[in-house]
Amino acid sequence: MLLESFFSPTGTFFLVCGIVASVGLIMGYVPQAIHTIRTRDTDGISMPGFIMMAVGCIAFICQGLMLGVVGKDGSFPGPGTWLFLTNLVTAVCSIIIFGIKIHNDYIKKDKDKKKEDKE
Repeated sequence: MLLESFFSPTGTFFLVCGIVASVGLIMGYVPQAIHTIRTRDTDGISMPGFIMMAVGCIAFICQGLMLGVVGKDGSFPGPGTWLFLTNLVTAVCSIIIFGIKIHNDYIKKDKDKKKEDKE
Protein backbone atom coordinates (compact mmCIF):
# COMPACT_ATOMS: atom_id res chain seq x y z
CA MET A 1 0.00 0.00 0.00
CA LEU A 2 2.78 2.43 0.92
CA LEU A 3 4.75 1.67 -2.26
CA GLU A 4 1.62 1.98 -4.39
CA SER A 5 0.96 5.50 -3.10
CA PHE A 6 4.66 6.40 -3.43
CA PHE A 7 4.73 5.50 -7.16
CA SER A 8 1.19 6.67 -8.01
CA PRO A 9 0.66 9.73 -10.27
CA THR A 10 -0.01 11.80 -7.15
CA GLY A 11 2.72 10.23 -5.04
CA THR A 12 6.06 11.55 -3.85
CA PHE A 13 8.17 9.77 -6.46
CA PHE A 14 6.05 11.20 -9.28
CA LEU A 15 6.38 14.71 -7.82
CA VAL A 16 10.15 14.42 -7.29
CA CYS A 17 10.65 13.16 -10.86
CA GLY A 18 8.68 16.15 -12.18
CA ILE A 19 10.69 18.63 -10.14
CA VAL A 20 14.05 17.07 -11.10
CA ALA A 21 13.08 17.00 -14.78
CA SER A 22 11.91 20.62 -14.65
CA VAL A 23 15.03 21.90 -12.96
CA GLY A 24 17.28 19.88 -15.27
CA LEU A 25 15.62 21.08 -18.46
CA ILE A 26 15.45 24.70 -17.39
CA MET A 27 19.06 24.72 -16.18
CA GLY A 28 20.11 23.17 -19.48
CA TYR A 29 18.11 25.48 -21.71
CA VAL A 30 18.14 28.91 -20.06
CA PRO A 31 21.95 29.38 -20.12
CA GLN A 32 21.95 28.65 -23.86
CA ALA A 33 19.12 31.13 -24.35
CA ILE A 34 21.00 33.78 -22.34
CA HIS A 35 24.12 33.17 -24.41
CA THR A 36 22.16 33.55 -27.65
CA ILE A 37 20.47 36.72 -26.42
CA ARG A 38 23.81 38.26 -25.38
CA THR A 39 25.83 37.31 -28.46
CA ARG A 40 23.00 37.42 -31.02
CA ASP A 41 24.76 34.48 -32.69
CA THR A 42 22.18 32.13 -34.22
CA ASP A 43 24.23 30.67 -37.07
CA GLY A 44 24.38 27.24 -35.42
CA ILE A 45 20.62 26.99 -34.88
CA SER A 46 18.71 24.81 -37.32
CA MET A 47 15.36 26.47 -38.04
CA PRO A 48 13.41 23.22 -38.78
CA GLY A 49 14.77 21.52 -35.66
CA PHE A 50 14.12 24.60 -33.57
CA ILE A 51 10.53 24.84 -34.84
CA MET A 52 9.91 21.18 -34.02
CA MET A 53 11.25 21.71 -30.51
CA ALA A 54 8.90 24.69 -30.07
CA VAL A 55 5.95 22.58 -31.27
CA GLY A 56 6.90 19.98 -28.66
CA CYS A 57 6.99 22.66 -25.94
CA ILE A 58 3.55 23.90 -26.91
CA ALA A 59 2.17 20.35 -26.90
CA PHE A 60 3.65 19.72 -23.43
CA ILE A 61 2.14 23.00 -22.17
CA CYS A 62 -1.27 21.77 -23.37
CA GLN A 63 -0.71 18.37 -21.78
CA GLY A 64 0.28 19.99 -18.48
CA LEU A 65 -2.89 22.08 -18.55
CA MET A 66 -5.00 19.01 -19.33
CA LEU A 67 -3.39 17.06 -16.47
CA GLY A 68 -4.16 19.98 -14.20
CA VAL A 69 -1.91 22.67 -12.78
CA VAL A 70 -4.06 22.62 -9.65
CA GLY A 71 -5.18 19.30 -8.18
CA LYS A 72 -8.84 18.21 -8.17
CA ASP A 73 -9.00 18.99 -4.48
CA GLY A 74 -7.58 22.47 -5.01
CA SER A 75 -4.09 21.51 -3.91
CA PHE A 76 -1.01 22.97 -5.54
CA PRO A 77 0.99 21.68 -7.33
CA GLY A 78 -1.30 19.57 -9.46
CA PRO A 79 -0.17 16.61 -11.57
CA GLY A 80 0.65 18.76 -14.61
CA THR A 81 2.27 21.71 -12.85
CA TRP A 82 5.92 20.86 -13.48
CA LEU A 83 5.27 19.82 -17.07
CA PHE A 84 3.45 23.10 -17.68
CA LEU A 85 5.96 25.40 -15.95
CA THR A 86 9.04 23.81 -17.49
CA ASN A 87 7.72 24.06 -21.00
CA LEU A 88 6.34 27.56 -20.43
CA VAL A 89 9.84 28.80 -19.51
CA THR A 90 11.33 26.91 -22.45
CA ALA A 91 8.69 28.27 -24.85
CA VAL A 92 9.32 31.87 -23.76
CA CYS A 93 13.06 31.42 -24.30
CA SER A 94 12.33 29.80 -27.67
CA ILE A 95 10.17 32.71 -28.78
CA ILE A 96 12.94 35.18 -27.92
CA ILE A 97 15.58 33.13 -29.73
CA PHE A 98 13.23 32.65 -32.70
CA GLY A 99 12.86 36.42 -32.99
CA ILE A 100 16.64 36.87 -32.95
CA LYS A 101 17.05 34.08 -35.52
CA ILE A 102 14.49 35.65 -37.86
CA HIS A 103 16.15 39.04 -37.45
CA ASN A 104 19.59 37.60 -38.20
CA ASP A 105 18.55 35.39 -41.12
CA TYR A 106 16.18 37.71 -42.95
CA ILE A 107 16.19 41.32 -41.81
CA LYS A 108 19.93 41.64 -41.18
CA LYS A 109 20.84 39.82 -44.40
CA ASP A 110 18.52 42.10 -46.40
CA LYS A 111 20.19 45.16 -44.89
CA ASP A 112 23.64 43.75 -45.63
CA LYS A 113 22.62 42.96 -49.22
CA LYS A 114 21.27 46.50 -49.76
CA LYS A 115 24.46 47.91 -48.29
CA GLU A 116 26.57 45.81 -50.71
CA ASP A 117 24.42 46.92 -53.64
CA LYS A 118 25.06 50.60 -52.81
CA GLU A 119 28.82 50.02 -52.78
